[in-house]
Amino acid sequence: MQRMLMEKLIEWKDAAYKKPLLLQGVRQCGKTFLLKAFGERYYKDVVYFDFEEDSRLADFFESSLEPDRIIKDLSVYRDKDINPEITLIIFDNVQACGKVIESFKFFCDEAPEYHIAAAGTFLDLRTHHNSAVPAGKAEIMTLFPMNFYEFLLAQNAMLAMHLKESSFRGDALRTFKNQLEEKFNDYRIVGGMPEVVQSWIDNKSIKAVDRLQMQIIKGYENDFARNAPISMFPKLTAIWNAVPAQLAKENRKFFFSKLKKSWRAKDLEDALYWLIRAGLVYKVEHIEKPGLPLSGNANQTHFKLYMCDVGLLRCTARFPSSVVLDKSADFKEIKGAIAENIVCCELMRLYEQELYYWSAENPGRAEVEFIVQDGSEIIPIEVKAGNASRARSLLQYNIRFNPKKSVLTSMDNDKEDILPLYAFWNLKEWLSKKQKKE
Repeated sequence: MQRMLMEKLIEWKDAAYKKPLLLQGVRQCGKTFLLKAFGERYYKDVVYFDFEEDSRLADFFESSLEPDRIIKDLSVYRDKDINPEITLIIFDNVQACGKVIESFKFFCDEAPEYHIAAAGTFLDLRTHHNSAVPAGKAEIMTLFPMNFYEFLLAQNAMLAMHLKESSFRGDALRTFKNQLEEKFNDYRIVGGMPEVVQSWIDNKSIKAVDRLQMQIIKGYENDFARNAPISMFPKLTAIWNAVPAQLAKENRKFFFSKLKKSWRAKDLEDALYWLIRAGLVYKVEHIEKPGLPLSGNANQTHFKLYMCDVGLLRCTARFPSSVVLDKSADFKEIKGAIAENIVCCELMRLYEQELYYWSAENPGRAEVEFIVQDGSEIIPIEVKAGNASRARSLLQYNIRFNPKKSVLTSMDNDKEDILPLYAFWNLKEWLSKKQKKE
C-alpha cells in the first residue's frame, strides 16, 4: 500500500546531514510495513531488528552506547556487514528498550553516516522501560492510519490520481461523483487501519472488517492493562468506550459525569492524558473567541473527544454499516459524528497540533466544528455529513470575526467554495488555490 509519508522518508534519506529517524504512531497503523517498503525500494540492503520479538537485542545496548561497537555486534549477530549509506537499519518496537532511544544521541553526534529508522508505540508511556528521546537528536515523524486518499489509492489508483490532479475543478469532480461517494462511504465503514483495508479490498466482507477492527480494539485494551497503572485501567476503558456514544449526541461535548457518578473530572484527567499521549484519542477544546495563541483562549474543561480512526469509532459504537449508509434523515447525529471524526483525523495529520471548536455564547445557537491555526491565520472549518451548500454557523462566525479564510466541507461538489469531504485530505492545496483566485 502506498503511504503519503513515503515522500518525507525519501527527503530524510537524501538529506546531507541526517539524524536517526523515529517513526511513531498507534499500533497497527502500518509503521513496520512502511519502513520495510521504504528500505526495499530505496536501499541496497535492509536489516531489521524487533526488540519485542527478540529480547536478546537489548543486550547489545547495555555495556555502552558507542555506535561503532553496536554496529559491529549487530553485524556479527546478523552474520552480514552493516554498511554506512548502503544499509537501512530498522529498529522496531524500540519502546521495549529505552537504551536504543538513548543511543540516538551518539549515532547523531558520532556516526551520522548510518541510516537508522526506528519505529515505536507509546514511546513516553512505558516509563519502566523507556527514556525520553534525546532533545534534537532524532528526526521524529508520525504515521497515522490511512486517510481517504490512501484508501482510494489502494483500490483505484487512476481515480485517486485524477482526484489529486483535478485542481478541484467542478466538472472533473462531478464526472466521478458517484464513484467517489461510493468509495468514501466504504471508508466511513472500513476506516484506515491497513490490515482492515487490505481485508476489504480482498474480500469486500463487512463481517471480516468488523472482526479485524474488534481485534485491534482488544489489542489496545490489552495495552491499557499492560502499560498503565492498575488503578488507571478501568478509567481508560470507560473513557475509550464512551467516546462514540458522546459524539453521537446533538451536543458532542464530552462529559466525565456520564461515565460513573462517583468519578469527578480531576479523577479522570490522568487517564485522559494517557489516551491522548498514546495517540488513541484527540481532544478538541472549546473557544469563544479566536485569537493567537488559540491555547490562551481555550476552555480546557469543555471539549470533545475523537478516535484515531473512523473505522474503530464505528466498531466501538457498534454502528451497523447499514446505519452509516442510510440516506434518510435518520441517524443524523451518528453520521455527523463519523464525518467530524474523519475531518479531525485529517487535520491532525496535516497540522499535528491542538485543535479547537467554536460555539456562540448562547448554547445551541451556532457551532463551528474545528478551528485550526495555520501559521498566523486562524481557520474555521464547518463539517456537514451530507450535501450542504450553506453553513449557518460558519456564516455567523465569519460575520463576527471576519477571518481571511474559512472552510465548509460536505458531500456537495457543485460549488467551488465548498471542499468535498472526499477531497478534504488536500485541504492545504485547496486553501492555496482559493486564496490565489481571491
